Amino acid sequence: MFDAISQIIGTDHGLPQRAERMAKYQRVLDGTLYDDLPYAFQDERNGAGEYIPLRQRRPSVRYGLCRMVVEDSVALLFSAGHFPTVECADPAAVKALSDVVREGQLNALMIDAALAGSVGSVALWMRVLRGRLFFTVLRTLYLTPLWRADAPDSLESVTERYRVRGAELVERGYPDIDPTGSYWFQRRWTPTDELWFEPLPVGAESDLVVDETRSVRHDLGFVPIVWVRNLPGGDEVDGACTFRPAIETSIEIDYQLSQVGRGLKYASDPTLLIKEPASSDREMIKGAGNALVVSENGDAKLLEIGGTASAAVIDYVRTLREFALESVHGNRANADRLAVAPSGRALELMNQGLIWLADNLRISYGEGGLLKLLNMVLAARQRFEIIVGGSVMPLFDPHIPITLRWPRWYPASADDRLKEAQAIATLANAGQISQETAVKTLGHQMAITDVEAELARIRQEQVHDD
Repeated sequence: MFDAISQIIGTDHGLPQRAERMAKYQRVLDGTLYDDLPYAFQDERNGAGEYIPLRQRRPSVRYGLCRMVVEDSVALLFSAGHFPTVECADPAAVKALSDVVREGQLNALMIDAALAGSVGSVALWMRVLRGRLFFTVLRTLYLTPLWRADAPDSLESVTERYRVRGAELVERGYPDIDPTGSYWFQRRWTPTDELWFEPLPVGAESDLVVDETRSVRHDLGFVPIVWVRNLPGGDEVDGACTFRPAIETSIEIDYQLSQVGRGLKYASDPTLLIKEPASSDREMIKGAGNALVVSENGDAKLLEIGGTASAAVIDYVRTLREFALESVHGNRANADRLAVAPSGRALELMNQGLIWLADNLRISYGEGGLLKLLNMVLAARQRFEIIVGGSVMPLFDPHIPITLRWPRWYPASADDRLKEAQAIATLANAGQISQETAVKTLGHQMAITDVEAELARIRQEQVHDD
């Protein structure tokens, strides 16, 4: 059904094949997959009296299962209680990068990036303007990356290209543009420049001309974009789509629920069937206040739909939902089936499939996205002064090892915290872990942001007690 609907919708054939594929996935994520279908669901015949297939009708019910799975996984990834902290051997670097995370609102940025990248990939764009850092999420639908031949993990350039109407270009201030025409908009990021090109009419064969007034020379020495691939299983440009295995089942759910709604409407207003000969030629009107009078050999019935069929469809939809969530590692938890006490560990067991999905996304958007973005900030500081926390950010080694420390999936209960604290205290007293490791382990639960300061206070209190 997904392929049939995609053929009806159509795409811009001037774009690469990956752009067409991602545009279809984006429609599923946004809930606009059916918007271009020509008929409403209740339309059974067209103007010529021909039957309208279901694939050409817009479902009256849209469940949004794919969007729900993506939002649940992103909530476990970058929500307020799940955002990672920066760790480094240099405490000053930790403080500076933590200020970058806070002032740059990277928490909200990474949530937006993970939502947008669920279709396959996303790009994070960094700019340094008047000493301040600015970060932007770029959808990769119209972006084409080019990797360096001698360093396949580094970008050589990123090109943005899409079709735009002439009227939109006129609104942006472009001169000598036909408002009724269609143009290609294009710009390109390189290690030294952000190049804008003059709009090119669609179908024209002329060469690209650089727009000198809009182009910017950043001179960073690297392309200021981090390309993030969503999940393993894609290609060298895009990762696997988070919800692709569930699309067909989600469409089936939408149509089945629409059919149930249609049946309930028919049951509320059943069709009248009159068996000839009727008593008169006047119009028959259904209703409690209008008696139907037929002849001795005539008959009148209301064609109703029984409730058994509706119940069967609901059970079928419930089963489809289970299968779809299982295929994409969504949340299929049911608290009524949990046989252990409600705690952080119990919640993890309930949502094990969703945690597996979020764990894979941590690699893509944590180490492959946020961590690379912070390393890019350190590299940009070698070229420009960057103001963070009200002062100029110190110079650090751009190759200094940086890691991310992720919090636990669910807050621990009081009993969980007690058991963990006893285990850590036992290990520390036995000399199997250091006091610093013990404080780091408990840091997220106790809202300890500065481990060194906490250790200093502990030593001070020990001296005072002695």
